[in-house]
Amino acid sequence: MHHANRDLAEKWAKYDEEAREIRKRHANWSFIESQPPRIREALKLYIETGDVRLASKIAGLKLEEFIMLYKKAGIPTI
Repeated sequence: MHHANRDLAEKWAKYDEEAREIRKRHANWSFIESQPPRIREALKLYIETGDVRLASKIAGLKLEEFIMLYKKAGIPTI
């Protein structure tokens, strides 16, 4: 891999890890754990990946509904 590409990939990986840690730290885990399995797993996936579209599909919710749900769960948008 070209040096500049490697540096950029490392920066993105660091950003992704920092964003994941912030989502984990701020999440209301008691709320998340109280959700039905499909919703709970979708919220956890969102925390891990930040992929709101995939998480909303897994949850079986419209995008807007899932956004309201993850906000209710205390998960910040990063």
